[in-house]
Amino acid sequence: MFPQLFFNFSNAIGAECRLRFAPTPSGFLHLGNAVNFTLNWLVARLNGGKILLRIDDLDAARKRPEYVADIFESLAWLGLDWDEGPGLLGNIDPVLEFENRWSQHLRLPLYKGVLEQLRDRKLLFPCSKSRLERALNDEILPEHNLPLTLDDLHVAWRIVSDEELDLGDFVVRRRDGIPAYQIASFADDVFFRITHVVRGGDLASSTTAQRYIARCLNETSFLHVQFLHHPLFYDSLGAKLSKSAGSYSLHAMRKNGEGPGVVMAKVAQLLGLSPVETPTALLATAKSTDLNTAPNTE
Repeated sequence: MFPQLFFNFSNAIGAECRLRFAPTPSGFLHLGNAVNFTLNWLVARLNGGKILLRIDDLDAARKRPEYVADIFESLAWLGLDWDEGPGLLGNIDPVLEFENRWSQHLRLPLYKGVLEQLRDRKLLFPCSKSRLERALNDEILPEHNLPLTLDDLHVAWRIVSDEELDLGDFVVRRRDGIPAYQIASFADDVFFRITHVVRGGDLASSTTAQRYIARCLNETSFLHVQFLHHPLFYDSLGAKLSKSAGSYSLHAMRKNGEGPGVVMAKVAQLLGLSPVETPTALLATAKSTDLNTAPNTE
């Protein structure tokens, strides 16, 4: 099923497409991240489009310099290139270049502008409860009526969601005042003119949430972004791969002397293609595939 979806997705894209790598530096990247990078890269290169490296580093508490460096090291190890973003100047440390020119913290005014637009439309309400506290509360609790304001300290901002979307009133600004992932990712995709995104199936709800934000703001450019969600990868115990857990880290693979062939083989298997060892071979194999008739495999 996924091979057909992937080739249909890629076949409908033109040379003006703009995709992105969007890792978070909250741990060493894992096999699932590498597969995601490769799928986005493949779509861009099959169509002669562009790809951006965007590192989502708003969560300063979990960010580490070694995790930022791991992103550049992993992409080099994988043999994947990109057209925009940090790491293209050659004579500058990519980590320093990222911090000085590309960090999400430099775009905080952009994210806060989105929040203010939502506030002006009276779509936000303050919330002092954690997600668990809200889930355990059996009462119908319209927190809009609590004696809190959006200007109070240590309150999260939630958006009044469409009940039909089954998202709940999700957080758009955290209790520490930092814009939430849904706001930053949405705003960045608009800012960088992203047209197509390949992301994991676990982010399907994020796609729905971000499209809802776009509808609230009448941001038609984002509503035209095309999304494809790929299957997730699991460890030997059946748990989803996690950076925080160190699952199948690319850092460990490199230390063990492994090459990127294991990643390329996974991508080829996912797409129903013959096994390959390099991105170049993957691209050549995909190009030789009739995009109108995807491999008949799951």
